[in-house]
Amino acid sequence: MLPILAITTPIFLLIGTGYLARWSGIIQHEQMQGVGVFVLYCALPALVIRALTQQPLEEIFKLNYLVAYGLGSLLVFAGGLWLGIKRQQFSLDASAMQALGMAAANSGFVGYPVAAMVIGSPAAVLLALNMVIETLIIIPTALILAEMSTQQGASVWKTVKQTALSLVKNPVLVGLLTGIVIAVTGIAIPGPLYKAIDMLAEAAGPAALFVIGGTLFGLKVKGMAKDIGQIVIGKLLIHPLAIFGAFCLVPGIDPVYKAGAILFAAAPMISIYPLFGQRYGLGGVSAAAMLVATVASFFSLSLIIWWMTLAGLLTA
Repeated sequence: MLPILAITTPIFLLIGTGYLARWSGIIQHEQMQGVGVFVLYCALPALVIRALTQQPLEEIFKLNYLVAYGLGSLLVFAGGLWLGIKRQQFSLDASAMQALGMAAANSGFVGYPVAAMVIGSPAAVLLALNMVIETLIIIPTALILAEMSTQQGASVWKTVKQTALSLVKNPVLVGLLTGIVIAVTGIAIPGPLYKAIDMLAEAAGPAALFVIGGTLFGLKVKGMAKDIGQIVIGKLLIHPLAIFGAFCLVPGIDPVYKAGAILFAAAPMISIYPLFGQRYGLGGVSAAAMLVATVASFFSLSLIIWWMTLAGLLTA
C-alpha cells in the first residue's frame, strides 16, 4: 500500500497547498480564479493539442475505447436520473444535475494528474478521448434535460441549439478540434510554437490540482448527507465500476487504456458542477458534494489503484 500512497499523496499535497493558499490569504478568490482561467483556457487545450499531434491520429482515436467509456458513463447517468425521478421524486432538472455529478469526471483537473502519475504519457491521450464523451454527450444531455424542465414551452431544438452554442466556446473542445485539424492535415508546428505548447501542457497537472484546492476553501456541508452521499458514491465507486464492466464487454482495448479509464472515472465530478447546480437550484448540494468527493477521493483512488495492482491491471 505504501507505493500507492507514494503516488496519491503528492497529488493531494498539491490540492492541500491550494487550500492553504486560500486559507492563509496569500491568494484571494479572484486570483485563484485567474489561475483557473489559465488552466482552462491555456494549459488544458495545449495538453490536448500536444497529445493529438505526438502520434498518428488513427493510433489515438480508438472507437472501441470511446464506445466503452461512453457506455459506462451513460449507464451511470441513466441510473442517477432514474434514482432522482422515480425514487426521490426530484424534478427533471434536479435529477439531471444529480446524474451529471455521478457520470462526468473531473478529467482535466484531477483525472489527468492522477492517471499521468500512474500510467504515464497515455494519460494525455485518454484525456482527449474522455473529453469527447463528456463535452459532446454527458454534459449536453444533462443540460438539455435540465433546460427542458425549466423552460417549459420552449422547443427542444431551441434548447439543443443554446447548449451547442455554449459548448462551441469550451476551450478544451476548441483544443480538441485544433489538434484534430493539425493531425489530419499534417501541418508542421514551428519549433518555438511547439515548445510553448509543450511548456503549457506540462503546467496543466500541477496548476489544476492547486486550483481544485483553492476552490474547496469556504465550501460547507450543511445537513445534506443523504443527497450528497448518493452523488459521491455514484461518482467515486459506481462510475469506475461501470467503466470497468463496460471495458470488459468491449474487446480489443489496450490494458493500459482500461486502467487509465478506470482512474479517470474514479476522479471527483467536474469542477464546474457547483455552477451548473446553482443554476438549477442545487448550488448547496452540488458544492458540498464536490467538497466531500474531492476529500474522499484521496482514499478511494488509493484503494482503486491498489485493487487494480492486485488484479493485474497495473504492473506496479
